[in-house]
Amino acid sequence: MGMGIYDTGLDRRAANFVALSPVSFVERSAEVFGDLPATVHGRRRFTWVQVRERSARLAAALRSLGVGRGSTVSTMLANTPEMVEAHYAVPALNAVINTLNTRLDAALLAWQINHCEARVLITDREFAPVMREALRQLREQHGRQVIVIDVCDSEYAGPGDRLGEHEYEALLAAHAPLARLEVPADEWDAIAVSYTSGTTGDPKGVVTHHRGAYLNAVCNAATWTMPHCPTYLWTLPMFHCNGWCFPWTVAMLGGTHVCLRRVEAQAILDAMREHGVDHYCAAPIVHNLLINAPAEQRAGITQKVRAMVAGAAPPAAMIEGMAKIGFDITHVYGLTEVYGPAAVAVKREAWSGQSLSEQTRLNGRQGVRYVLQEGMTVLDPDTMAEVPADAQTMGEIMFRGNIVMKGYLKNPAATDKAFAGGWFHTGDLAVMESDRYVKIKDRSKDVIISGGENISSIEVEDALYRHPAVMACAVVAKPDPKWGETPVAFVECKPGAMATAEELVAHCKGLLASYKVPREIRFEEIPKTSTGKIQKFQLRERVKSASAIE
Repeated sequence: MGMGIYDTGLDRRAANFVALSPVSFVERSAEVFGDLPATVHGRRRFTWVQVRERSARLAAALRSLGVGRGSTVSTMLANTPEMVEAHYAVPALNAVINTLNTRLDAALLAWQINHCEARVLITDREFAPVMREALRQLREQHGRQVIVIDVCDSEYAGPGDRLGEHEYEALLAAHAPLARLEVPADEWDAIAVSYTSGTTGDPKGVVTHHRGAYLNAVCNAATWTMPHCPTYLWTLPMFHCNGWCFPWTVAMLGGTHVCLRRVEAQAILDAMREHGVDHYCAAPIVHNLLINAPAEQRAGITQKVRAMVAGAAPPAAMIEGMAKIGFDITHVYGLTEVYGPAAVAVKREAWSGQSLSEQTRLNGRQGVRYVLQEGMTVLDPDTMAEVPADAQTMGEIMFRGNIVMKGYLKNPAATDKAFAGGWFHTGDLAVMESDRYVKIKDRSKDVIISGGENISSIEVEDALYRHPAVMACAVVAKPDPKWGETPVAFVECKPGAMATAEELVAHCKGLLASYKVPREIRFEEIPKTSTGKIQKFQLRERVKSASAIE
């Protein structure tokens, strides 16, 4: 094929082609919604003009500290205005933001900061004890120094020393703002590196790009049909997959970030009432907090509140509970490797005629791909053939398209394995139903194989969650000399509620085939990540060590 008429004299130019980057949303909102509130944090209030200026001052300050294309800036921050500003300033320098999980131990923090070769660390005083130790290990074990900027949040009154040579507000005041928050020349450039929890071996650094972050920010708004200027409450940690790209979605819509340092039912409901919050995201455990909060704490919330849930398959009882308190829930699914959510259980008009329990079942599926994601399906990982849409045949959920990571930092072998056959392999086992909506059956490592029968731990958990006393539960495999494995349930009861193991077993027998009913129920605290995901690997260790003792 030679050059055609449409190939001649019609080149890309500055006037007609710009790299996609979510940084551009901040500039537009400062232009269009400049006088409207952008961040609300306790007594502090900033408009979009002010947030753009503060972000541009931070960018100028970071540039003066040597941050540029390909530099990494780590953040150890709560959901505060500084964390929002870092999401705008760091990418504007074509640098890479690394949001550290505020619940990690010093050794893991030092390992991550070293692995991504961070040049600057922005850290909140609250985390000074763990960060002091992390910085010591970084120096002594990894031979690396970073420039430290301390955040002294006006809404934090607790203890915590300053660790660095710079204080955030003083640093902003000392630098004139950049004239513009620039987008990179190449949208394929890295925007963030986020570490997966690393349940086995070292965590992997998921590298994402400007194009994907831009497109997923747009997808969030389209998926949720978000209005202009929404009021968005930060219950989801911004360190988790860059807040599922919502720092950029809120910027795109000229919305208000309502910041929250602590995720507690009273604080969440107070913020909803005071600021007219209409959107928030969270893992199932946080939604359960709100469902189980006393009704008087919810009094006065008259606006429609829309919730997004992901992070673990939501139990049916939670979806029903949200409907009962009048919150509208959208169920999304994804992983760090796909920028947070990249699939959604799109609600169909016809579903509204179904019973509540059937609506709940339909909404509880992982669903279909986000509108700007090219592909999501269930494939046999050995043959890479699509499984039939029969709701029976198990395969692995796979994605491909623009909302998929660049790869794992400094780990080409893991990157190649994840992308084998031209798709990103999630490790989640699922079936496809007749409407082509995907339903997770389990993480590949969470399937319990008992007497040759596969038991979905999610299905057993769903049954347990339907008991009114159950606040949280997790089901794992216990080694068994006769059956190979049997299901064991760990249960936390709601405050003031009680249930016996016998009651819960009888309850499960009414909902499950007999081989799926837990053989043992333990009333113990369930270990969770900072985002409320249950850490089953810890429970597996408990069960193994217990069975070794017996």
